[in-house]
Amino acid sequence: MPIDLTTKFTGLDFVNPFVLASAPPTESKAKIMKAFEAGWGGVVTKTIGLHPVENVAGPKTIYQRTSEEKPYVSRNKRADSVSHSSWNWELISDQPLEQWLPDLKEIKETYPDRMVIASIMAGAGSAEEMKNWQKLATAVIEVGCDALELNLSCPHMDRKDMGAHIANDEEVIRSIMKAVKEVVDVPIWVKLTPSTSSLVEAAGVAYDAGADSISLCNTFPSLPLMDPETLKFEVEVDGLVTSGGQGGLAILNQALQKVNSLSKTYPDQAISGIGGIKGFREAFNFIVHGAGNLQVCTAAMEEKGSGGVGIKLIQELTGDLADYLERKGHTSIEDFRGIARERIVEHSQVRRKSDDYNGGFAKSA
Repeated sequence: MPIDLTTKFTGLDFVNPFVLASAPPTESKAKIMKAFEAGWGGVVTKTIGLHPVENVAGPKTIYQRTSEEKPYVSRNKRADSVSHSSWNWELISDQPLEQWLPDLKEIKETYPDRMVIASIMAGAGSAEEMKNWQKLATAVIEVGCDALELNLSCPHMDRKDMGAHIANDEEVIRSIMKAVKEVVDVPIWVKLTPSTSSLVEAAGVAYDAGADSISLCNTFPSLPLMDPETLKFEVEVDGLVTSGGQGGLAILNQALQKVNSLSKTYPDQAISGIGGIKGFREAFNFIVHGAGNLQVCTAAMEEKGSGGVGIKLIQELTGDLADYLERKGHTSIEDFRGIARERIVEHSQVRRKSDDYNGGFAKSA
């Protein structure tokens, strides 16, 4: 009997739990169609907005590598190097809403069993921007999208009322959630920035305001490297660079920590795990820390010959998951989701070499 990889997440039935994240792999109808043909269970579209978008006059994304012989990180290709991370300063979709809508309708009609989550973004702080959120939400759901992902986490937006700039403002989160929920009745995922000490609190506000899931982790704010010989950044325009986002394997461990913190605090709430998934082992780790859905970006983009949508990758992910379920006698990922959650404890709870260790504090007289 073939293993059934169907996964229910935020009330939606995914043919498998693997989803392409909101990024270049989901920037167009052609790519999304190709991804569904390859076997991905869902996509989160590249973020759709209403404001004019124009990217930098140069490379938008680079891939950084390292090797055992010369273990420095660089985009420069060297012999026997392996993937370390991606870095980008790409903005949200420059394709207007009016172009997205017929494309989304055709995608959903062609693949009715695949989940299409529309990522949307508008500003904050005014009634006009709340109406923009509502316009975007209403439009994409009317053409057949199954859910929304609210982008409150892009680490490199020019506008200070967008993306990561507003991700942890509790008033803003509540106002956006209220505006969106007034006009649509579909699952809402909220994508928050991981680079904050108030992530858990911000997520709690989103859940309380009606979010069905939190998506973690978006790329981490970061800078590209400078070459010591040329004194040039490995990606720059006219010698200048600004903050971008780091993704790929390099952020895996940090992403897992964020997911675990959220899962421990809100064990009954849904989390869509993102950050460094390159194969089944990484996906497995997100699941055992509480994620019920897995989003992939860098590994799909890096796959040569796939057009950036990870054709071989999705076959490997589903094949390895099916094999694991069969070998372990599991019926779904729910059988082992969250099993690592309670094994992550405070430092004081980890056994020490001696019984009388008290944390380095001198005993009072």
